[in-house]
Amino acid sequence: MSETPDVLILGGGSGGYAAAFRAAQLGMSVTLIEEDKIGGTCLHRGCIPTKALLHAAEVADTVRAASKVGIGADLTKIDVTGIHDYKNAVVDRLYRGLHGLVKAHRVEVVSGTGRYVGGHSVTVGNQTLTGRALVLATGSYARTLPGIERGGRVLTSDGALELASVPDRVVVLGGGVIGVEFASVWASLGAHVTIVEALPRLVAAEDEWSSKQLTKAFKKRGITVKTGVRCQSVVETADGVTTTLDDGEVLEADVVLVAVGRGPRTSGIGLTDSAIELDSSGFVTVDATLKTSQAGVYAVGDIVKGPQLAHRGFAQGIRVAETIAGHDPVPVEDHLIPRVAYCNPEVASVGLTEAQAREQFGDVSVVVYDLAGNGKSQILGTGGGVKLVRAGRDSGPVVGIHMVGERVGELIGEAQLTVGWGAFPDEVAGLIHAHPTQSEALGEAHLAMAGTPLHAHA
Repeated sequence: MSETPDVLILGGGSGGYAAAFRAAQLGMSVTLIEEDKIGGTCLHRGCIPTKALLHAAEVADTVRAASKVGIGADLTKIDVTGIHDYKNAVVDRLYRGLHGLVKAHRVEVVSGTGRYVGGHSVTVGNQTLTGRALVLATGSYARTLPGIERGGRVLTSDGALELASVPDRVVVLGGGVIGVEFASVWASLGAHVTIVEALPRLVAAEDEWSSKQLTKAFKKRGITVKTGVRCQSVVETADGVTTTLDDGEVLEADVVLVAVGRGPRTSGIGLTDSAIELDSSGFVTVDATLKTSQAGVYAVGDIVKGPQLAHRGFAQGIRVAETIAGHDPVPVEDHLIPRVAYCNPEVASVGLTEAQAREQFGDVSVVVYDLAGNGKSQILGTGGGVKLVRAGRDSGPVVGIHMVGERVGELIGEAQLTVGWGAFPDEVAGLIHAHPTQSEALGEAHLAMAGTPLHAHA
């Protein structure tokens, strides 16, 4: 092991290993400390396993809909053990591939729980490791609600990934991304699902139009949506779980999922009583280059306030490694990071919501293109739409793109380029999109905003 590596990294999740790989590419020696498995929450308890479950749910929905396209098929069984085997195999393949990359980059890995002890130093067991620079990437944990103990039939997302059977009745506390994704999975697998959200709408961080579209689609699928109401108590009984809401309604379920977001993992590892500044919610305070209040110490990923997304962690890890190497990378701007909720239908967005744009620019213009006019969407039997938000009434770039519909997450790359480069509607309208594809919906929306619609009214 290098006595003093150029970069010492605490945490091997998305942000941590991205920083390690980029630092190694730039010729620096790297030591990575990880108490569990390289890949972190995203690979083992988040992005990958949940999306594997969502794909299994999509397959079930496809079989149910087979007769609509003239195919005789019946859904005769939901094999939960088989679904878990499929999910775990996907995770295992990616994990083995990640280990190969660790070796290829010659990143030294120290197994154990690290504790920050000041400066650029971290203790692991009886040894103290010090780097010329230190990157904190300790990730996040699943939050719960005050007075609610998880375990048994009351689960966080970690436990929900390992359920041995499909519950008949589920209550999901929280209508954010985690909540709507699990609600979508369970509904597709045959459960009766109720979502309880304290805020006035589902996926409240998204554009109000997106929330309305998702709520409408969920109700059509038979998912009960209760917004603007809080959970007062959750009591586990011999037969299930009783949830009492603050409006007096009582919900009976087999399982309750507490999906109220994730908190930064900064307590219990030496950060709360150190010179590193934390905000009131426990997030590490950083500047635009992700430097903390301690010289030579950086923070990336879920412990930095903002959207808790794996691709944000990747980007931040890369930028930090480049900064340590003496480069001057472009900072990561949170509002330009694409966001996708992989429920059915998907919700994808990048940039500003209409409300945020109005607050920032005053006048804005908006176009909504209905996927009913898109040929590929009609073939797939999907609905939804694309909403563009432009700064200014008749001029200015596109500052927000919001999409709801099956598989619209696959369109977010073009949307991110459009918003990230500050493109104008007529510039995107001039691009040629293959026909028939769902990507044409983006082209059609920009044509409409440029005043030259082809398959839609201006």
